[in-house]
Amino acid sequence: RKPKGSRPILHSDMGWQYQQAGWCRRLEEAGVVQSMSRKGNCIDNGATEQVFGHIKDEFFRGRTWPDFESFKADLDDFVVHWNTRRRQVKLKGLTPEEFRRQSLAA
Repeated sequence: RKPKGSRPILHSDMGWQYQQAGWCRRLEEAGVVQSMSRKGNCIDNGATEQVFGHIKDEFFRGRTWPDFESFKADLDDFVVHWNTRRRQVKLKGLTPEEFRRQSLAA
């Protein structure tokens, strides 16, 4: 189910499975816009695959939810945590909020 009038986008690489006529037709029938990386440009997907890998490891693996609404609420909370409170090595152990504040204070 999706809100009336919405046009969600499904981004993928150019794998053969995503180019099959049946798959493309099912997306179109469901009102989903298909988006693919350019051929030979794996960088397009690199950041997305990294985030989804972390979500699977840190949020999803080993957990179950009684219904979609519970899952969505927990995922929304995790995304807020990811974007604001999660300490990151690449930010020298700071959270994204701490890193942004540090930049603004300089």
